[in-house]
Amino acid sequence: MFTRELTASDIERVVLEAVDALQMDEDTFRAFYDRTARQVWAYLARITGDRTLADDLLQESYYRFLRAQRAFTSDSHRRNYLFRIATNLAHDRHRRAHGTTSVALPAEHEAGALSDGRDLAAETERRTDLARAMARLKPREREMLWLAYAQGSSHEEIAASLGLRKSSIKILLFRARRRLAAALGVRS
Repeated sequence: MFTRELTASDIERVVLEAVDALQMDEDTFRAFYDRTARQVWAYLARITGDRTLADDLLQESYYRFLRAQRAFTSDSHRRNYLFRIATNLAHDRHRRAHGTTSVALPAEHEAGALSDGRDLAAETERRTDLARAMARLKPREREMLWLAYAQGSSHEEIAASLGLRKSSIKILLFRARRRLAAALGVRS
């Protein structure tokens, strides 16, 4: 039996065919966008403290995600890569802004109470306190807390999104929670 050795061009051709098979078509991308855009935007809005900036960074994140043309093993892998891009863009923007952080206040409501009967002033104060406390944390701490508690990401997903080792996430989250509690004036 005759077997032919593979050349570098044969290997490159096989790899390109595999990548083409895993590329996202327009419908697949729309479905992925619909599943992830709201989460990524909320994450960006929380870590930057600016809704308008979050809009810009969201658009840039998806643009870079599509330009990367990477092969992904699963939808979770795609999601983690997208969060990684968003995190890096937020870090870059933060570095360029020389550490200035704005705190977004909740939108004003016309009535004096929320729809479920809670006091609007008390709710606004609580959200403002949380926003100020989060703004006092380091960017990485804000990112970890948001991914863990707002997005419900696992330690492995947080590690993949932020480029950290999985083994360090537990202690880093503990420290971030402790600093947030201290910023809120809550005893832990």
